[in-house]
Amino acid sequence: MHKNKFITPEGTRDILFEDCAARRKVEAKIKDLFISRGFSEVITPGIEFYDVFSSESHGVSQETIYKLIDHKGRLLALKPDLTMPIARLAATRLRDQARPLRLYYSQNIYTMTPALTGRSDEVPQIGVEIIGAGGKRTDLEVLVLALEALQSCELDDFRLEIGHIGFFSTLIQKLHLDTEQTEEVRTLIQNKNYPALNDMLDKMEDKKTAAALKKLPALFGGEEVLDEAASTLDCPELMPFLDALRSLYHSLAELGLGDRVSLDLGIVNRTDYYTGIVFKGYIEGLGTTALQGGRYDSLLSDYGKDEPAVGFSINVDAVAKVLLPSMPKNPVPDVLVFAEEGYEVKALLEIRKLVSHGFCAEFSTFDTFDESRRYAVKRGIPTVYVVNEDLVEVRLS
Repeated sequence: MHKNKFITPEGTRDILFEDCAARRKVEAKIKDLFISRGFSEVITPGIEFYDVFSSESHGVSQETIYKLIDHKGRLLALKPDLTMPIARLAATRLRDQARPLRLYYSQNIYTMTPALTGRSDEVPQIGVEIIGAGGKRTDLEVLVLALEALQSCELDDFRLEIGHIGFFSTLIQKLHLDTEQTEEVRTLIQNKNYPALNDMLDKMEDKKTAAALKKLPALFGGEEVLDEAASTLDCPELMPFLDALRSLYHSLAELGLGDRVSLDLGIVNRTDYYTGIVFKGYIEGLGTTALQGGRYDSLLSDYGKDEPAVGFSINVDAVAKVLLPSMPKNPVPDVLVFAEEGYEVKALLEIRKLVSHGFCAEFSTFDTFDESRRYAVKRGIPTVYVVNEDLVEVRLS
């Protein structure tokens, strides 16, 4: 009975010692960057009404949402997304605030993922949203900020892949597919599954549009991708998206960030609220996406205030995983302070003094010096202070 009290639910884990230190380091460095760029922190509830995520046009798949019922029988959700609650907040409590809103967050999301995928159901994210501003200036700022956020974590090798959701959305609308078929095409493009994609699109009546969709997954690289797309996609409606990406690419290159950026016209995020640029961040040696974001100019209309917005989120644990080898392994105190009976207050005052001089000092809870010494040896603490009428320093190594 009660065997589950000894384990964590599938998709979750305990975070210990250096893992915690790595996570906090990532959060602290990125928060400092966001604050220095004029962003203000907001925290939305971990539990939201299910309606926040159930929009017909921008909703999250109900199969992935952890659901609860409140005392009135209303359906709640552990939030699977952080942008939607912030859109709700911006359209309600922050409705009359000056635009653009520059907001950042550092919270967890919760999503049900298939068993044995190795993906976590609880993901700490840190990110920004700029609400009430459209156009290239804002897109450029967000892309630069995304690169600077990864750079602030002292990573050696990372890159940002940039695309535009307009390529996929424009072409897929021309095929007049149902929701299930559209999602299948999206998944095949996202996974760059060329054989299955070709098999499916070869059956379409609109051969010209199907041929253009086939090419999207292969259109990735440098600026030459835009030239290739312009000459091979044969769809005038796509030209504004190519021009927008070319302009952003040139600006990033002028800022000295060209070697950190590539273009990928096959980015087709599952999140349905993106309307413009979309981008993903990758770190060398990490088998998952570390950062993702984009423009979502129609999402806030679901909450009663139609205005442009753009933002991104970073998977904190993904970045922390890369930093983990450089983190100290369960650091130990510099000094263990043992108080003989009646000298506990004096020992605590001594600890206060040690800490003020930059030492890490631990108060011994043992009744005898021998017990304190054995504990210090086991922990690897190099020095024990014995406090009585005097102060005796005992070096163990």
